[in-house]
Amino acid sequence: MSDPLLMLVAVGLLSISCQYLAYRIHLPAILPLLVVGLVVGPLTGMLQPDALFGDLLFPIVSLSVAVILFEGALTLRMSDLGAHGVMVRNLCSIGALVTWAIVSPLAHYGLGMRWEIACLFGAIVTVTGPTVIVPMLRTVRPSSKLSNILRWEGIVIDPIGALAAVLVYEFVVSAQNPVLHTVEAFGLTLASGFGIGLIVGYLLGVVLRRRWIPPYLENTAVLTIMLGAFALSNHFAHESGLLAVTVMGMLLANMKNVEVEGILEFKETLSVLLISALFILLAARLELSSIEQLGFGAILVVLGIMFIARPVSVWLSAIGTDLNWREKALLSWIAPRGIVAAAVSALFAIKLEHIGFADADQLVPMVFLVIITTVIFQSLTSVPVAKLLKVRESSPNGVLIFGSQEFSRQLAKELLNKGVPVQLADPNWDAIRRARMANIPVYYGNPVSEHAERTLDLAKFGQVLILSPYRQLNPLVTYHFEHSLGRGAVLGLSAAEQDNRASHQVAGHYADTLGLFGAGVSYGQLASSISRGAIIKTTKLSDAFTLEHYEQEYGSRALKLCTIAPTGQCHFYSEQHHIEPKADWIMVSLVAPASELD
Repeated sequence: MSDPLLMLVAVGLLSISCQYLAYRIHLPAILPLLVVGLVVGPLTGMLQPDALFGDLLFPIVSLSVAVILFEGALTLRMSDLGAHGVMVRNLCSIGALVTWAIVSPLAHYGLGMRWEIACLFGAIVTVTGPTVIVPMLRTVRPSSKLSNILRWEGIVIDPIGALAAVLVYEFVVSAQNPVLHTVEAFGLTLASGFGIGLIVGYLLGVVLRRRWIPPYLENTAVLTIMLGAFALSNHFAHESGLLAVTVMGMLLANMKNVEVEGILEFKETLSVLLISALFILLAARLELSSIEQLGFGAILVVLGIMFIARPVSVWLSAIGTDLNWREKALLSWIAPRGIVAAAVSALFAIKLEHIGFADADQLVPMVFLVIITTVIFQSLTSVPVAKLLKVRESSPNGVLIFGSQEFSRQLAKELLNKGVPVQLADPNWDAIRRARMANIPVYYGNPVSEHAERTLDLAKFGQVLILSPYRQLNPLVTYHFEHSLGRGAVLGLSAAEQDNRASHQVAGHYADTLGLFGAGVSYGQLASSISRGAIIKTTKLSDAFTLEHYEQEYGSRALKLCTIAPTGQCHFYSEQHHIEPKADWIMVSLVAPASELD
């Protein structure tokens, strides 16, 4: 296939196909992307990125990495990071330094790499990938603490690792010149990256805060301004643009009264396409002979990364924390590398090859070997290791509620008081603010977004309730979580408010998920009951006060919502679920005021 247009379209179609396949089989998308890239590239020769893009390949990879890092930096809220303790900060600082210090000599002596390339390789493989870790955590189901640490490490370490690689690269390039020039180039990189990132980020934040850009142009304007800052910073100091966009994204994410959720959602969509296409293109550039030429030393380096560098970095980072040895052991076992490591290695390899730097051709195959080994090995072994260490959670009993209006807040509060993990998700800021004031865990935004995929701890949720008034969004949320959690795990309110017109009907499968709390119970009915003074009440059943006594006391005033078993598992009433609570179970009901007629 020699038509460039057909090749570009084919890469796009293959990218989406790989993402969908990964979604269906519950595996990190990086695996099918890697396989497809190798098949269409070195195995068949159908795709040759260097011939297809020519001199544009480096700018395309460079701009794509900039967008990916900017999107990742937009998720770095300092308030969220602090909630997960010092361990994340230690892993991203002490742990990264330890990994770099161990891997660099391993690569130098094990592969015969020049010290400069070995140090660059060590900086690149400090990163772990959230897009790889999140699907793994759903399968492994570690404790909430460990899940948070691993997920946030993956988010935070990406821009930090890329920044470290940028600085090492600049030192490597400058190291061929006198020391004074090296120091000047190093300082110029920091000054340009931080200076332009801070100035452009702050000015853009002011513009967004004052709403000077019309909503329909906001996403496009932010993207082009970010790319402009990237190019400007690179103009003053080579490869400082990655630092600039990282600083810019972090500043926007933490500025007061600057809403980045809409921007983030747009960047997430763009990042999925870029990550997918980029990984296929980078894998297609690999030469299988280059991996073979690495020799036995490559195996020793990979084993050293997994079984020396990672455990040492975790145990040193854990000094002063409350983690026990079992938790440290699991953290030491799970550290898969992802797309950022692949993209950054390719970025610098292309640049170093252009200036004729020796050993640069070892960088990409070695990084891909680390990615392949860590993703496959850890995906296959993490569950039995978690079981052996006894840090794997039992079947999750948490409840994720989509919709945070008054009824949802009251229900969440009662369940939390009874020890059931609950989190509310809603794109409505006012409703989320009220839930926060009631000390209810929340997620502000669309729960099916890429951001939610990375930051929501879905491993603790066994059920999802759709209690929102957003009729267009409810089916999307339902289908998304049904795929993740399985049929029967997602329940929604009745569509009773819909009329009989064909355009207002719902699909049969979606209709099967409705009927939460009973036939005909709708969002409007619950909201109306709350406004008339109904409250959510919990009652513990016993041999002396059975379900029959409960029904006699409350009659038709009580709408049964759920029961909580002694194990902590919630069983929600619905049109399809008949529940027979026993002694020591807790009944949760919406009880109307006694003054209302039965």
